[in-house]
Amino acid sequence: MAFEYAPAPESRGNVDIAPSYGLFIDGEFTEAADGKVFKTVSPSTEEVLSEVAQAGSEDVDRAVKAARRAFEKWSALPGSERAKYLFRIARIIQERSRELAVLETLDNGKPIKETRDADLPLVAAHFFYYAGWADKLDHAGFGPSPRPLGVAGQVIPWNFPLLMLAWKIAPALATGNTVVLKPAETTPLSALFFADICRQAGLPKGVVNILPGYGDTGAAIVAHPDVNKVAFTGSTAVGKEIARTVAGTRKKLTLELGGKGANIVFDDAPVDQAVEGIVTGIFFNQGQVCCAGSRLLVQESIHDELLESLKRRLSTLRLGDPLDKNTDIGAINSAEQLARITALTEQGEAEGAERWSPACELPSSGYWFAPTLFTNVTQAHTVARDEIFGPVLSVLTFRTPEEAVAKANNTPYGLSAGIWTEKGSRILAVANKLRAGVVWSNTFNKFDPTSPFGGYKESGFGREGGRHGLEAYLDV
Repeated sequence: MAFEYAPAPESRGNVDIAPSYGLFIDGEFTEAADGKVFKTVSPSTEEVLSEVAQAGSEDVDRAVKAARRAFEKWSALPGSERAKYLFRIARIIQERSRELAVLETLDNGKPIKETRDADLPLVAAHFFYYAGWADKLDHAGFGPSPRPLGVAGQVIPWNFPLLMLAWKIAPALATGNTVVLKPAETTPLSALFFADICRQAGLPKGVVNILPGYGDTGAAIVAHPDVNKVAFTGSTAVGKEIARTVAGTRKKLTLELGGKGANIVFDDAPVDQAVEGIVTGIFFNQGQVCCAGSRLLVQESIHDELLESLKRRLSTLRLGDPLDKNTDIGAINSAEQLARITALTEQGEAEGAERWSPACELPSSGYWFAPTLFTNVTQAHTVARDEIFGPVLSVLTFRTPEEAVAKANNTPYGLSAGIWTEKGSRILAVANKLRAGVVWSNTFNKFDPTSPFGGYKESGFGREGGRHGLEAYLDV
């Protein structure tokens, strides 16, 4: 008989959430010009966490002007001086990591063990890494004395609120740019806490500005004539609209969009290790990951064995309170996202795919979706083509490496892929044929600030992370 898990809750007392928050412009928190506010709720309980100012076009203009004023002095600082601020920010993030992890779990819905053990260490690591580049830009391979672009307008999603902020802000500041950033409307709190970290680190006023709001706020930042660089992570549909907006301007653009990643398991793969990688690939952060391995391609000869092992493993996953350290599957971020996942999975069933979920009791309040497998899936099924952005895995089969590559590439996306095999030569041969920006071998969803990340086709263009991530913020 298996032992039961005792509850292991992380204390909410580690974070003090104010009843309301303003916009962060020119180093100060301020109300929106039109006085508009919105509420941010906890996805796991539907509890209102705080009321947040909603930025409008007038606020965007104020923030861009503040960033422009700050740019002159910030860009003129020696790289070694900018690095000091980035190092200071990184250290403060480490010091406040427990507080920030709890905050991120409350506002986003993901399990505390993910925010604590994955998100926050990576956030600090990105600031440490780009702090190291700040005084070495002459040696980055972009020519002597590369210059910053100016004001960077950045729009980030809700699935990794603080980590996406780090991916955007750290290289921008290291290269001498100033920032106007819009967090997602469902997860604004960690960005506002980061604004406080900027003040704690003594960052000059106007270098970083945080504007919570909805899509119209992001659109105003993108369209502002005095923004020199636009960086966006989010849906492909919004990315296309942004590309249309900046077309014909001199704005530099990077887009990190959707994905429908293939996780390819060959017949010589270590099955137990592959199963763990499959689970990480699609059920990490409830599958709300742009590079999720949402299409499992299994060689026919091991299909039954692997599927049996995978179902057995899914039956051990624990869904529930994200603040419990035992929880594997947290809450879906919003009612809107839950409705989308539900609609697409119902369509998958209607099209004839076979649906399976482990026995799973869902909490009575909040937004929840049980981990789900689809088998008997063809490439024509909606669940194999559309990005569901939830804990839903479609299983397909293949016979030869050539068929695996053809099926993996049969998608409008091209962000990520995984290969599971004991043959190094097969890894290299297959990876070279996959049209994906990131290919993992015998692992999945491993991130490092030194490694570039980005996609092909409708997954966007440009790279974030590593030396490559500097280029997007330099006039080269």
